[in-house]
Amino acid sequence: MFRVGIGFDIHRLEEGKKLIIGGVEIPFEKGWVAHSDGDIFFHALTDAILGALGKGDIGELFPDTKEENKNKSSDIFLKEAIKIMEKNGYEIENIDAYILLQKPKLLPYRQKIIQNTQKITGCSNIFLKGKTFEKLGDIGQGKAGACEVIVLLKKF
Repeated sequence: MFRVGIGFDIHRLEEGKKLIIGGVEIPFEKGWVAHSDGDIFFHALTDAILGALGKGDIGELFPDTKEENKNKSSDIFLKEAIKIMEKNGYEIENIDAYILLQKPKLLPYRQKIIQNTQKITGCSNIFLKGKTFEKLGDIGQGKAGACEVIVLLKKF
């Protein structure tokens, strides 16, 4: 039996903040404005897993109204979603994602992000694409970044 989930996340960018994608800190003058570390890929992936299972979303598990979630590493959110997934008898078959970010270019960091995600999820089929927004809107003007993830789970 298979289940499909979709996740999406978007955060503003601001000078002096850390830019973390897939648990990898990327050197850049701007980073995410967020309650946690703002990792748009891990946030969207967490929501995709939870959505495929029909088990809520990241905001229910880790609300930004709770002080204990402030500056928390997003791999914690992802690992919790994986525990829920495994408890329900599923594993990840594949992850397909794209990151919308005008700058910096994702390509130099893509393999490291994929390897880190493989280590956490146990999934070897990860497809990560970087897309600019052709200088349109807040993403294209370097004021924000977004990520969309589709995940396929299979019963084990």
